[in-house]
Amino acid sequence: MQHSYRSFYLVLFLIFTVFGLRAQDARFAQFYAAPLQMNPALTGVYEGQLRLTTNYRELYTSILGGTDAFRTISAGIDIRRPVQNGDFVGIGLTALRDQAGDSRFTRTQAALSGSFLKQLGGGGYRGGSNYLVGGAQIGVAQRGFDVNKLWFSEQFFVDPSGRQAYIDRSLSSNESFPAQSTDMYLDVAAGLMWYSVFDENASLYAGGAIFHLTEPNISFTGNMDEVLNRKYIGQLGGELPLAGGFSLLPAAAVMIQGPAFSTSIGTNLRYTERNWHEVALRAGAWVHLSNRLDRTGVDAVVISTVLETERLQVGLSYDITVSTLALSNNSRGAFELSLIYIQPASYRSRVNCPKF
Repeated sequence: MQHSYRSFYLVLFLIFTVFGLRAQDARFAQFYAAPLQMNPALTGVYEGQLRLTTNYRELYTSILGGTDAFRTISAGIDIRRPVQNGDFVGIGLTALRDQAGDSRFTRTQAALSGSFLKQLGGGGYRGGSNYLVGGAQIGVAQRGFDVNKLWFSEQFFVDPSGRQAYIDRSLSSNESFPAQSTDMYLDVAAGLMWYSVFDENASLYAGGAIFHLTEPNISFTGNMDEVLNRKYIGQLGGELPLAGGFSLLPAAAVMIQGPAFSTSIGTNLRYTERNWHEVALRAGAWVHLSNRLDRTGVDAVVISTVLETERLQVGLSYDITVSTLALSNNSRGAFELSLIYIQPASYRSRVNCPKF
């Protein structure tokens, strides 16, 4: 009986978590590997002419199982072309789909982004390279859920003996839903990014973005206004050279959306040598803080590793839960995979970019 009630309360927690977060955006632990999801101004900010990105995140598998786990997948493509005097333009397309929990709550969106990279000074490693980048993004999105996957208090049955409690979906829920998806809505974002590359393994960048500028209505009823809060993102990072082919890539990302606050901060240690022919390895640790659980504080420690080749970058990370939720999931949080492919530029003009 105690086990049944414990399971019941756990299910309640997850349901309230899903619907409490329905007006908030998905996030990636490897935020540095999801540029078009972080800031429109990161469109075209890489050393090449074409970039393909893919991100996959799976959360709460240890609690909900493989079918009902929280899953987020995104994909993007962006290109960069020179215009004049060391300036560039970038154009990108990104898509994201997020599925959360038992209700199959989904968020689907696609957006077109554009940027302009203005050279402020330099143009090579010896003279440094400074750029100010402005970007904008416009897209469409929709949200939905499967009402057949939900259950309500009228369907929670307790055996007269009090020894067993379970959900009986054959019972009427006495609930009526006019729609299981929102109307498709327009979404707009804008951002700025400044960076300076001092040497091959030395750089600094800072930027910020605002998403959901129009604060679209995401109500399922159509008769109510449920605003998607604006999301503010601040990003800071760089590369610090060390001896022996090592360098540090510290970074931090702060996200604020309505009452939700989320921060990721940490570093990757990068190692390479000339004999490896453009191959490098990274390993790092990150701390995630939020105010969406029992308190404002650390809810996960993220361990990450990255393999770099001349054109391909593969990242793996795992979230270790350290909040009170660890009592239920045994500290098993989220698994995340990222893939980035970059095609080298075929034109003479080049831009030096920081490593993210």
